[in-house]
Order: sequence, then structure tokens, then C-alpha cells
Amino acid sequence: MDRKNIFRALLPIVGLCAIFVIFNIFTNWRMISNLPLVLSQAYVVMISATGVFFVMTMGGLDFSQGSILGLASIVVCVLSKYNIMIAILGGILTGAVIGGINGYFYVNRKIQSFIVTICTMFLLRGVIKYLTTNAPVAGAASLVSFDTIGLKIGITVLVVVTAFVVFRFTKFGRYLKAIGAGEKAAMFAGVRTDKMKFLVYILAGAMTGFAAFINVIKVGSVTSSGGSQLETQILIALVLGGMPISGGAKVRFENIIVGSLLYIVLNSGLTMMGFSTQMMQLIQGVIFLIFVAVFADRKSIQVIK
Repeated sequence: MDRKNIFRALLPIVGLCAIFVIFNIFTNWRMISNLPLVLSQAYVVMISATGVFFVMTMGGLDFSQGSILGLASIVVCVLSKYNIMIAILGGILTGAVIGGINGYFYVNRKIQSFIVTICTMFLLRGVIKYLTTNAPVAGAASLVSFDTIGLKIGITVLVVVTAFVVFRFTKFGRYLKAIGAGEKAAMFAGVRTDKMKFLVYILAGAMTGFAAFINVIKVGSVTSSGGSQLETQILIALVLGGMPISGGAKVRFENIIVGSLLYIVLNSGLTMMGFSTQMMQLIQGVIFLIFVAVFADRKSIQVIK
């Protein structure tokens, strides 16, 4: 590994450590004392980012994750009044169906992924606002009893570890990298690229649908803003973690973990320091552009898929 690649690999980790220390110093170590609260924001982002990580590895994009989370959260709340397991499965199925719709138009209708998922995002956001117009959609009273640190950490670790094993030690991960590096070459090598792309969008939607359960147990209901901006948070988190925009062979699974933690620490630190929303967005935007400039592989970037 040359010096440039070593620098790229270490920058997100060094950045995470540096930002964590800096914000603790400027907030009189409040971040450490409020660590459980800080990390509580990371679970949904990390699980959803895992699915988008697979999409971006093969060179695609997905801007519909926030709307998927919002609609799946509504389904979880409604079904929780009957049975919690049915509610969880309902959320997963909702996400998978929406992911399948994205995959269909992307693969079968040959519409670019960012156009398809942006359309899905706006369509579902309208549905969410319609369903929550009169009042938030409330779930069963027992939902909030599941809001424990142990359960949320356990679910997140289970998802991340399973995804890591599948990505690192199975053909699935190798095929995704191959598609990201060159779809035509992967096709000639025997990879069923269209089938892989379709299944990955279903998987990404299902994972966000699963994250909806963690999203709703915090307050037991969903408002019209449910899942809002999640797609932006995921994209920023993955890029901060060192994710190449073009996907391909340089992708590392660690991008998910480091990036999600880095984004949450950055966002929480700025909030604790009392920055306005506008100033936080400005700072995050500047940092995002810096990381894009560092990690973008200009030789492999062609047309956005």
C-alpha cells in the first residue's frame, strides 16, 4: 500500500479521534459524560448506512432512505398494536418493497439510480405527510419499553457483523466490488449484474425498514418529519468514513463504522457548543467537500449510475 492509500485509510480514524478530543475540550468533557445520548443517534444511521454502503460499492446511489425510514416507521407503529414481531417484519417488508421498486426502475427501465431514488424520496415524503396530517401515528404503548441501550447495541452489532462477514468472506462482496470497478468487465466474468443490482436495492430498503423499529421505540410514534434528512446523513457519514463515491475495489467495510461515528460526534459536538443550524450545516458542508476531494477517484468516475 503506497503512502497515498495509507493516508486515505488513516484520515477518517485520525479525524474521528481528533474531533472527539477537540469537542470534549471545548465542552468541558460533556461529550464523554453524555456518551450514551450521543451514541443513541448512531444506531439508525449505522444500520441504514450499511445498506447504502452496498449500493455505493457497486457505483449506485440511494436518496430514498429517509422516506423509506419514515414510511416503514408508520407501518411498525400501526402493526405494533397487534404484535411486535409482526411490526418488525412489516417494517422490513415495507423497506424491501420500496427498494424493489427502486431496483426495478434502475435495472429494468434503465433510469439512473439517483433520479429514481430522488423521485421515490419525494413521492414517499408526500405519503408520509398525508398519513400524519391530523396527528402523529402512535404505536403500542409497549414500544417504548424496548428502548434500552443493550437492545439497540445488540441489534446494531448483529447487523454490522453479519454484513461484514457477508461482504468480506462471500462472493456477494466480491461481485459488488467488481460491478463498481467495471460493470461490463464483471458481466463478461460471469456476474449476473442486473440481478445483483436489483437484490442490493431490496436489501438496502429492508435494512432501513429494520432500522425503523429502533427509530420508533424512542418515542413510540412517528411525525411528518420521520426519517427526514436521513439520506443526507448517510451520504455524509459514508464519505467522512472514506467511502469512494465511485465504489469499486477501494471500498472498505470500515467506512460504515468510522463514518457513522464521525458524523454523529461532529453533529453532537457542534450542537453542544451552541452553533446554529445554519452554521452547523456550513461546517459540515465544508468538511464534506474536503473529504470528497480527498477520496474521490477521478480516474474511475464516469457517469453517475
